[in-house]
Amino acid sequence: MDYIANFVRDKKSEVVIFSSTAIALYGYDQGMMSLINTNYDYLDTMGISKEDPLVGIIVSVYYLGCAVGAVLASYLGDMRGRKPSIFVCLAVTSLGNLIMFIAGLGFSTGARSLMLVGRIVMGLGVGGIDAVIPTYSSELNEEGGRGKALAQEFQSNIFGLNMAFAINLAVTNGLGKGNQWAWRIPIIAMQVYPVLLLSFIYRLPESPRWCIFHDREDEAHTALTEIYGEDEASGKLDELKKAHEEETSHSIGYSDMVSPSGKQFHETMVTVMGQVNQALTGYGAVSVYGPQIFQLLGFDVSTAEYLTQGNYISYFFLMTFAWLLIERVGRRFLMVTGAFGIAICFAILTVFGGLAQNDRRFGIPNLAVSIPGSIVLYVATGLFGIGWLAQVWLIPTEIFPSTSRAQGAAVSVVIWGLANFAVTLLTPIGFNNLNYWLFLVFTFTNLFAGWWTWAYSPETGGRSFEDNQAFFADSKEQNTWLVSRVNKGEFRHLPRGKEGDGVEGERQPLLAADGA
Repeated sequence: MDYIANFVRDKKSEVVIFSSTAIALYGYDQGMMSLINTNYDYLDTMGISKEDPLVGIIVSVYYLGCAVGAVLASYLGDMRGRKPSIFVCLAVTSLGNLIMFIAGLGFSTGARSLMLVGRIVMGLGVGGIDAVIPTYSSELNEEGGRGKALAQEFQSNIFGLNMAFAINLAVTNGLGKGNQWAWRIPIIAMQVYPVLLLSFIYRLPESPRWCIFHDREDEAHTALTEIYGEDEASGKLDELKKAHEEETSHSIGYSDMVSPSGKQFHETMVTVMGQVNQALTGYGAVSVYGPQIFQLLGFDVSTAEYLTQGNYISYFFLMTFAWLLIERVGRRFLMVTGAFGIAICFAILTVFGGLAQNDRRFGIPNLAVSIPGSIVLYVATGLFGIGWLAQVWLIPTEIFPSTSRAQGAAVSVVIWGLANFAVTLLTPIGFNNLNYWLFLVFTFTNLFAGWWTWAYSPETGGRSFEDNQAFFADSKEQNTWLVSRVNKGEFRHLPRGKEGDGVEGERQPLLAADGA
């Protein structure tokens, strides 16, 4: 009991709990919309049919809000502080959720428009959270490997996904698909996340790194005392001041990141393509439209919903392998093998989907196709979690200087939002027009993601910021972005002899200078 009490009172532990809960909030929305999209009262209230493209539009506009929210929250976090930015994002998330809840409640005129507004507003808040929370938590926590820590936090994302779908499934079975509360209760239940986080944030310190950057040395010392204790605070403060002086030479702006002639354009493209390729794996479709995928494999609606929940639970536990492996084999290896593995799974699912849709014609027992097809889908989901969920958020923190990693995080969320907007918008259209052939589309998109990552994404694990910057400097000098040709392919893998060693570069804060 003393251990638990000390853990809860420890500021670094509080930061971990807070950050994990915030990331679970992001996962909740993905699970929330899965069954709402198939609720008869919801579709009737919105004035749309099950096959209407507006189903995908209502889901996808949320990601546009995320893209805008990331930029606004990043700016606010830099100007006013991490905590004020997080507070505003949580309040906006709560407001957007309430707007969604009341859409069509006692009225029908304008219900769809109000739902769209609610989705966008909630996206503004969640996108901001996705941009600022990793920055804030990493600036206050320096223990453990970077990859392992972030992979563990993203496991809570899957917890939020599971929680949302479980609530959805329970109220749908209890009330029926024709009951409005079967879709409104899962929406309003999401309020527990922003309300709890808003009531807890006052206990947390401001980022001492942000305080130093804004010449608030006394506040930085207070924050460091809360985190490390009085004995270590002064030493940590001196380290931050020294790091800040050295970091100013690395300061860059958005123009340096998005212009082809900018000094950080290569790093930005690695970040951008990481998010694009994550979307191309197709998991955005699996998380939001899971039941429909199981139906394509031949299951009835009710069984498909239970299998979707099972898939999410399996996903949660398989994610454990991500934080066990990420420091041992590297980010790049998991991403490349994950993409090619998912491609194989979707190719098999194309065959199973075709057999399931034509089982009577071929005289094949339905379960002989649907059961192995479900196993393959479970494997594909696990491969995504292990290979792609955390890595694309981690790499930007390892290749941008700390003075510009907030901008790097914002760019990452913007691309994530735009890419997932496209995927969630087009997926229901694909289901309606391509049927099981949509699996074949994802086969080729995964092959592309795997090839691009193998060719152009360097292994950033086990290295300091300076080490990773050396790759981009040498790449420019050698006039090639191909990982295999820069420094004789040194960045194709973890540094020799450092796999799983917990090197010092891996023990620095995600957004710290890493000695820079």
